[in-house]
Amino acid sequence: MADEILRLTSQLTSANSSTSSANDDESRRLFNFGSTRPAEPGVSSARTTPSLVDPLPDPRLVRRIIRYRQMRAHHFGAELFADPVWDMLLDLAAARAEHRLVSITSLCIASGVPTTTALRYIKLLEDLDLIERTADTSDRRRRFVALSRKGAVAMARYFAEVARHSTNRT
Repeated sequence: MADEILRLTSQLTSANSSTSSANDDESRRLFNFGSTRPAEPGVSSARTTPSLVDPLPDPRLVRRIIRYRQMRAHHFGAELFADPVWDMLLDLAAARAEHRLVSITSLCIASGVPTTTALRYIKLLEDLDLIERTADTSDRRRRFVALSRKGAVAMARYFAEVARHSTNRT
């Protein structure tokens, strides 16, 4: 999966440019990176991390990765590539970048596993402080789920590392 993301990122960042500096500029645009700043408090890092204008990459990239994962499962069977937690994190990352709310029901569907299994993973992600639930103000029976600050920072760092690796490939 990491190779697939590196390949996609490399294609997206090099499609419109032929020089390294142009690739860096394209990566910064696609991943919304700005200048550097110290790491987030409470998260260990010996070096500076990219300052994130928006803490996540362009949601079109994340949605494309999700589509490719679904295509792979369609052709080879979902049981070979089941990774429900990653599918949920990708969906939540795209939703956050799109400023969109995600219901628990929708997240269960995005996971691609039975609802009871998805709910166990949602609880685990919540216990790890990677996601947080909020109540729907118009319907108290419904709850929304979103990446927590910790989850958003982790996803942003993951995509930043993917972008660094894709621009450093020769």
